[in-house]
Amino acid sequence: MAWERARSVAGGSAAGPLPAVTRGLADALGHALAEPLAALTDLPPFDTSAMDGWAVAGPGPWRLRDGRILAGGHSGQLGAGTAVPIATGARLPVGATAVLRREHGEAEEHSGLLRDRSPGPAAPVPGRDIRPRGQECRSGELLLPAGTTVTPAVLGLAAAAGYDRLAVHRRPTVELLLLGDELLEHGPPRDGRVRDALGPLLPPWLRGCGAEVTGRRMVADDAGLLREAVHQSRADVVVTTGGTAAGPVDHLHDTLDEMGARLLVDSVAVRPGHPMLLAELPPAVDGRTRRLVGLPGNPLAAVAGAVTLAVPLLRRLGGHLADRPLTTVAAAALPGRPGHTRLLPVLRTDHGMVPLPFDGPAMLRGLAFADGLAVVPPGGVAAGDPLEVLDVPGR
Repeated sequence: MAWERARSVAGGSAAGPLPAVTRGLADALGHALAEPLAALTDLPPFDTSAMDGWAVAGPGPWRLRDGRILAGGHSGQLGAGTAVPIATGARLPVGATAVLRREHGEAEEHSGLLRDRSPGPAAPVPGRDIRPRGQECRSGELLLPAGTTVTPAVLGLAAAAGYDRLAVHRRPTVELLLLGDELLEHGPPRDGRVRDALGPLLPPWLRGCGAEVTGRRMVADDAGLLREAVHQSRADVVVTTGGTAAGPVDHLHDTLDEMGARLLVDSVAVRPGHPMLLAELPPAVDGRTRRLVGLPGNPLAAVAGAVTLAVPLLRRLGGHLADRPLTTVAAAALPGRPGHTRLLPVLRTDHGMVPLPFDGPAMLRGLAFADGLAVVPPGGVAAGDPLEVLDVPGR
């Protein structure tokens, strides 16, 4: 299957996002909004001082009033020709027409008057250094559409707008099954066995795509153990690594066939990563539709499989808006591979993206430096031509 088609099938394999739930602000991070976010108040909710200085009423000089106004404190009223010290963020008193910055004012102790020493007009222009009520938004105004990913900035905006809880889509649960007798969990490679690199790599990547990773298991090269592990999983999406080809211990296809799973994608014309698959598993006991994403065992090939199949599926299940592709330029020629899309680790420079070495399917050294994965069509990309780049989570 062509790479573009495979990504489309993965995203479209879910009829829609998972149901909405209500979460406190801290627990909503990483979810997608299930409803549009509308302001519950004007922002700012009242006329506010933008500077430390004095709230003044009318033209100066002004007679200083006793006291001062702090953020969160009582502001009261201000008569014409008077002034009162005020802090940044404090509510303006009724009658104030402007704020005179602290560095522009001179308070005379002997006369009790405040004089304007700022350059420009003799009196502060009405509205100067005031944040007017509703400057950012009015109550009821749409702030963010449904599907927006809840980031720290979104949490801050929601809190400022008056929210304690948010309606968000449930995050899809994922269980990671690492297949292979050759994998070690500790120490350097030895005795013909290699260290598992995908166990540490994939869970944080999948969480960054909106998933809730519920578990990670090592599964030996045994058809019965694999069938049992897939059958027992209660995750919305089972992600496996290895076993997707046709080798003597590649049991995944047979396991899916025996379970009555429906293959949606079976191999993709992309390098690295072509022996990947996406299947719809038989419904769970509670009727939920479950899916399995089969990634190749080689690390960079598995990453290519994740961005091709897992990421679009998880984003769709989580209710996130479709990602906008990043288009930049190639600083150097990127050769293509006839009949295949290439996904290459690239580095951002002042002149565009340049390819990184160590881009073999079993290598991660290039990816560790990469600012993204370049999407190189079969015909290649010439230097200076537009280039689509996929995000590398954590960069």
